[in-house]
Amino acid sequence: MNILSIALKEMKQSIRNRRTLLFTLAFPIVLMLILGLALTNAFSSNVSIGDLKVVLKDSSGGGQLSQAFTGFTKEVGKMGVTFESLKSGMNGREEVQNGRYVDYVELTDQGISLYGSSRDTIESNIVQGMLASFTDKYNAASAVAQIEPTKTEAVFASGGHDYIKETSVNPDRTPGSIDYYALAMTVMIGMWAAMAGSHIIKGEITRGTAVRLVIAPVRKSEIFTGMILGGIVTNMLCVIAIILFSKYVFKAYWGSHMGIVLIVLLSEVIMAMSLGLAASYLLKGAVSSGIISIVVQLMSFFGGAYFPIGNETGGGMMGFLVNLSPVRWANHGLTEVIYGNTVSAAWPVVGLNIGFAVLFLGASIFMMRRREGL
Repeated sequence: MNILSIALKEMKQSIRNRRTLLFTLAFPIVLMLILGLALTNAFSSNVSIGDLKVVLKDSSGGGQLSQAFTGFTKEVGKMGVTFESLKSGMNGREEVQNGRYVDYVELTDQGISLYGSSRDTIESNIVQGMLASFTDKYNAASAVAQIEPTKTEAVFASGGHDYIKETSVNPDRTPGSIDYYALAMTVMIGMWAAMAGSHIIKGEITRGTAVRLVIAPVRKSEIFTGMILGGIVTNMLCVIAIILFSKYVFKAYWGSHMGIVLIVLLSEVIMAMSLGLAASYLLKGAVSSGIISIVVQLMSFFGGAYFPIGNETGGGMMGFLVNLSPVRWANHGLTEVIYGNTVSAAWPVVGLNIGFAVLFLGASIFMMRRREGL
């Protein structure tokens, strides 16, 4: 009963701080609207690709590879990919560099060489995928020819001539700008619980109520648990408010697994609250609030709260910082849940958040017991 009373007291204090509460709710909504509208084109999934022209140099001497490749060019020509022979005096690589062709392909007795364009990467990757499919079939046919020459044609006939296969988890549902920033801002607000956690104990000390709580007939563990519980509930209510506003006002898409989404966000709030509390014990004075605020903003920045961060960051320092951000974990896991219907992607995120929460809470309890007061 004491725990619930303290939790309710903590919630009332947070709600009465209207300036902080308004900022917590208004800032992500305004940012969601501004970034969502400004970066609409950046999230467009409509990519128009016209006919692809590839320049070809055949130095294979008209053997089996040349004959098979001729059949291949006829088939892909139906898909808008045209192979033109390299004329005398032309340099294939220079033609690609000057943008006249997407790729340059050379056929020799040793195999196929491809020189792609760094300017038209999407088109070049399409051609590369077609050639890889052809190469696999040709290698299989060559292996069969050594054993059963009469069955060579059956290898090329098997599976038809589908040199490109397009798959999508949900082709009609990809995140738009509003969808992305609705998720990103919600996850960021969940991480803001760290700043609230850093004020839980210090707020009581500043108001002069910490001594009264200690001398009251209430155990320290009850005070500690009640404050944490109240902070978690308050911040989770803010997260839910952002979700509802984005869903029904901005029409953001949240998928069909809202329960799993809330579990992930709840684990993030618990971890963030524990982080802020541990920081308030570890760092002395008002400096702890400033440091935790900077840390949270850096986590949001590297986690993709303000702009999308893909997997192209690599394994350098940037990649390390991105993968270290709990905001990144939550964004990535929730995207898989919402748009890929991959519920299993949520559990590693929940496990990481709860694991760090236990670590931070354990450190906070240890440091609290060494003090006479809170």
